[in-house]
Amino acid sequence: MTALSVNVNKIAVLRNSRGSAEPDVCRFARACLAAGANGITLHPRPDQRHIRAADVAPIRGVLAGDAEFNIEGNAFAPARGTYPGLLALVETTRPHQVTLVPDADAQLTSDHGFDLAADAPRLRPLIARLKEFAGRVSLFVDADGGDVARAAELGAQRIEIYTGPYAQAHAGGDFARELDHCRRCAERAAAAGLGVNAGHDLSQANLHDLKVAIPFLAEVSIGHALIGEALYDGIAPTVRAYLRLLEA
Repeated sequence: MTALSVNVNKIAVLRNSRGSAEPDVCRFARACLAAGANGITLHPRPDQRHIRAADVAPIRGVLAGDAEFNIEGNAFAPARGTYPGLLALVETTRPHQVTLVPDADAQLTSDHGFDLAADAPRLRPLIARLKEFAGRVSLFVDADGGDVARAAELGAQRIEIYTGPYAQAHAGGDFARELDHCRRCAERAAAAGLGVNAGHDLSQANLHDLKVAIPFLAEVSIGHALIGEALYDGIAPTVRAYLRLLEA
């Protein structure tokens, strides 16, 4: 079965907009897990525009049993202010998975994967350090990004396919090309011994077609669409709807 990890960053955005403790990201994470979600994803950034460094340990504390804790982040971003850096957060909280993403402060959201050739000299030692404290390391990659097998050579155990272009094409109704990019990327990764995750702009509208194309998909990380849908339908029914799509 493909695991569902719920990204709770958007709940932190709502909380931060009022400068208070509500809505409570820990309570929301508990609700997702109680509804059957397999894990929780956080993406703390140095500018702390949503999830803050101080949130990471408390949210880690709500996970129990088989629930997975996944931290996303840019390991190249230095510590500043109250942000201690990704490596320090990982060392402190020992997540099951670290997903490395090449995002910068100027980006509204993650919008591209690593250049695995150009970034290799910096990625290789970082991955080795992170694996000392995390269960596995996953690299965010473009579906049409070339030699994805290089991720295994760098020491990563998984990739996460950036599905933004696929989701955009799916919304327009002509998505066969982008879906094929995702499928071929997943097959190349699997052939190299890598696990395959996917994330970005996945929703109830487009998840089924992706899962059919990549039946061996290990995990999807979904936040923005799931939380938006939950505003209408409630968090527990929305999480269960995603799980039904992944089980079908």
